[in-house]
Amino acid sequence: MSARVIFLGPPGAGKGTQASRLAREWGIPHVATGDMLREAAQNGTRLGLEARGYMDRGALVPDEVVIGLADQRLGQPDAAHGWVLDGFPRTVPQAEALDSLLGRRSLELDRVIFFRVTDAELLRRVTGRRICRQCGAVFHLVFNPPAQGDRCDRCQGALYQREDDAESAVAHRLEVYARQTEPLLGYYRRRNILSEVPGEGSLEQVAAAIRGCIRQAAAS
Repeated sequence: MSARVIFLGPPGAGKGTQASRLAREWGIPHVATGDMLREAAQNGTRLGLEARGYMDRGALVPDEVVIGLADQRLGQPDAAHGWVLDGFPRTVPQAEALDSLLGRRSLELDRVIFFRVTDAELLRRVTGRRICRQCGAVFHLVFNPPAQGDRCDRCQGALYQREDDAESAVAHRLEVYARQTEPLLGYYRRRNILSEVPGEGSLEQVAAAIRGCIRQAAAS
């Protein structure tokens, strides 16, 4: 299947899970921004090393670096027939830069999918995450609870909650995301390529809604 799709949604919306699942189904790569940055840094490319410098300082990687890495990644052979972008673009300038790099290749976006999830549900999802200090295994108090409460099922290591998963931190992240993303949604809405799907159903229900959006885009 050929598809060039962007998944947008706040932290905890489930876009990464669906992107990975549907990319495998469609035979195209799931391109997550964080993975792309880490891979480039590990490979030691010029842009990758530049990105690593920012990440090591805990600073945001500048748009021009992220866009350059996206240009390189989307030009790789496995992306010739499409991709699912997850976590990029985040702002209107990034979206405009993506349009430019696609235009240079005579390509167009097929669809932008926004995962609509209530703040209350997002807080429930993200604040319930627990991570093993010893092996890094991830659990969730609601969806994937550990058998022994505060101990890892794999190695018996202590579980902890990351600082940015605490309720106050998550609430702030959601506020920042909403401010950044609303103009981006408007940008794609004006181009008539934005679809919204409810992100609070089962995995299959959400996947079915996404498939329906892609079929509708292909038929139009």
